[in-house]
Amino acid sequence: MQTFYSHGKLLISAEYAVLDGALALALPTKFGQSLQVESTPNQKIVWKSISNKGTVWFETEFIIDTTLKFISKDTSDIALRLVQILEAIQRLNPGHFKADAGFSITSTLEFPENWGLGSSSTLITNLAEWATVDAFKLLELTFGGSGFDIACAQHDSAILYQLKSGKPTIKSVVFSPPFLDALFFVHRNQKQNSREGIKSYKTHTANQTLDFSVVNKMTLDLLNCLDLKTFESLIEQHERYISNLIQQPPLKEVLFSDYEGAIKSLGAWGGDFFLASGSTASMAYFEAKGFETIVPYSEMIL
Repeated sequence: MQTFYSHGKLLISAEYAVLDGALALALPTKFGQSLQVESTPNQKIVWKSISNKGTVWFETEFIIDTTLKFISKDTSDIALRLVQILEAIQRLNPGHFKADAGFSITSTLEFPENWGLGSSSTLITNLAEWATVDAFKLLELTFGGSGFDIACAQHDSAILYQLKSGKPTIKSVVFSPPFLDALFFVHRNQKQNSREGIKSYKTHTANQTLDFSVVNKMTLDLLNCLDLKTFESLIEQHERYISNLIQQPPLKEVLFSDYEGAIKSLGAWGGDFFLASGSTASMAYFEAKGFETIVPYSEMIL
């Protein structure tokens, strides 16, 4: 049996803008996804997905026919997406699948799927490693996106990520300011569809000339900041920048205008986790509003 593992992700800066070449700061999480693969003599792939609670939440089978097509009676969105991924793997590595052999594949999440830490990107990265194909190319043929999540899946430290001429450039960095104990990740109680967020961003910026020098500087300033007050000010500046870019009001303005600390959306606006500065005691503010999933920085980030 072969086993593969990839880290989840959180995008700290340059959300949306990273798609068009802005410099982004991203953090791999302690929570990820594993993949176990066992060869079988059957001409099929038996697939099983296991939740972070240890329960099977999805299972299906794909017949591998003599033309190396993947046939499934399951017409669910998940099954169709898996067929797309398997076909993309076959395209990238034509020798990987054989008509007289099969696999038993089990994918296990370490976090609730609605957390938005990268159930898709960790799956793509694991499958790419198993099939010995480029994970960024596999992402391009399937889910799309900037690829920062793939880079996080493959790294054990904070990264600076940027697309240059459409190609990913990745630099491992140290993000360890003295105020990490004042940073918390709070879940919005809803999952945001990244593809829908990207579509909206592209619509709003279709006729704009994009200059990311300001957000690039903010990314570096956030990375190198040693003072909490300065960090909070940078967060607020970044929120205003992205707000203007996508024509949406900042999260704090909409839901938490009376909160004393700073708040920053992470990734696609509208769901998943947001970053909040404050003390352990101040997190009671969010709990009182029904946002009870609150993870301290030290428990979330590698």
